[in-house]
Amino acid sequence: MLTKRIIPCLDIKDGRTVKGVNFVQLRDAGDPVELAKIYSDEGADELVFLDITATVDKRKTLAELVTKVAKAINIPFTVGGGISTVEDVKVLLAAGADKISINSAAVKNPGVIDEMAKEFGSQCVVVAIDTRNVDGIDFVHTHGGRKPTLHRTQAWAQEVADRGAGEILLTSMDHDGTKSGFANELTAEISSALSIPVIASGGAGNMPHFRDVFTFGKADAALAASIFHFKEIGIPKLKSYLIGEEISIRK
Repeated sequence: MLTKRIIPCLDIKDGRTVKGVNFVQLRDAGDPVELAKIYSDEGADELVFLDITATVDKRKTLAELVTKVAKAINIPFTVGGGISTVEDVKVLLAAGADKISINSAAVKNPGVIDEMAKEFGSQCVVVAIDTRNVDGIDFVHTHGGRKPTLHRTQAWAQEVADRGAGEILLTSMDHDGTKSGFANELTAEISSALSIPVIASGGAGNMPHFRDVFTFGKADAALAASIFHFKEIGIPKLKSYLIGEEISIRK
């Protein structure tokens, strides 16, 4: 059985970490490289960097950051945010990213998933899906979960897998920020239907939530941001807890 993964997520703007970070040992709370190194040392399995910069020259800034991160850590990391072309991906992988994540670009032009998988291999391509439940039906949303689309979440997950995505990052916008637990039912439904890994995101608030998403939710990995950044849950402690709950996890 493959081990389950714990993945902290860092929001980046203009090369800096955005969400407040509460690490005493951080000299500079806005330095993503320093934070990445701490997480790597603490036993995070992977990291996700989400770039929310809206400027034109963002690709250069992001590539420079990726190079620094790649030198500082020895765990895989994924970069997402505004990636829409094969050329964007080429630049970031060359800079040292292990995987890239696409979201709105895939919804706008699903063929780009096929192109990227063909060019770089499925193992590099993560498709992020932001989902909301509308009148009992799960729909894909874009623009940070604000803009609804006509794609039903389950069908879209199947399509991106068929097109060559190597992994899905599923964020429940209904659960995001609530700290009341992951969307286990939907995650399990999608994970059971697909042969590729599903990373669950949105709703982590305590250690049992991680256990539940790995068991009931059938997730392959769990992603969280603020509970790690604000030291509400430490990664070593979380891993010890999960091992105690008989979850297969890398120590």
